[in-house]
Amino acid sequence: MHETPSQPDTELPRRSRRKKMVAVVPSLLTLGNAACGFGCITYAAKVGPETHVPEPFYFAAVLIFGGMLLDALDGPIARLAKQTSQFGAHLDSLADAITFGVAPAFLMLTFSRVFHPLFHPRVLWGIATLYVLCTVLRLARFNVTNDEDPAHESFCGLPSPAAAGMVASLMFIGPGLVQWTDPGAADSARRLGEFLIKGTLPVMTLVVACLMVSRVRYPHVFNQLVRRRHSFQYLVKLIFAIVIVFAVKELAIPIVFFYFVMASPLRALWSQVVLRRMLNRPKTASIR
Repeated sequence: MHETPSQPDTELPRRSRRKKMVAVVPSLLTLGNAACGFGCITYAAKVGPETHVPEPFYFAAVLIFGGMLLDALDGPIARLAKQTSQFGAHLDSLADAITFGVAPAFLMLTFSRVFHPLFHPRVLWGIATLYVLCTVLRLARFNVTNDEDPAHESFCGLPSPAAAGMVASLMFIGPGLVQWTDPGAADSARRLGEFLIKGTLPVMTLVVACLMVSRVRYPHVFNQLVRRRHSFQYLVKLIFAIVIVFAVKELAIPIVFFYFVMASPLRALWSQVVLRRMLNRPKTASIR
């Protein structure tokens, strides 16, 4: 009898090495996410009190968005390569704590120090600390409850990348607001510009910190975009978003993030307060 030729021994090591290389790619993306967070802190640290409308703020904000992109890619690539593991999940949370926790908080503190905020420095430090702690709690809760929603259609609480994106997006509207504060501008415009520059970023940082640890349900945009069949209402929203991008330009990014951050809480408030009052309203007796 003729024996079938066995598979060469060199083929198996090649396949194992190839699998190891594929498994390394998601980890490299996650580490790149952490590097973006550290780069954001590095650029923000270059800003001095004498500098106005500094370019490092732009680069710091762009690095946070770069971390968001890498964070969005590492998970799908790991699932596509069938290389998901507990190690990757913990590594992802550690990277997110840097890029979406520490980096936005430090960015807010640096920006506020440059533009002389309305709040006391200790209040700003407290807001930054609360933001970091809420981010860590949000990531820990996500790791524990991630398996409870196998479809991954929504999140419990504001996702930390969206919170960091909201903070970072405000860096793009700073130059436009600074122009409102010129001595030649009207008094009302100057006062409004100073209030928005000095107060908006700390207040929004506090708001998104509280929303991260809330029980408000937020949609998983990527999964719903890929898996769901979209209605006419979704098409109208998409067209409206595109029109906003071309109409307001630099304001488009913060407007889109603000809509995502506030739409779900306002919808939940409407359903919990207004609709409940309508249902519990006593019916008036009919007149015969």
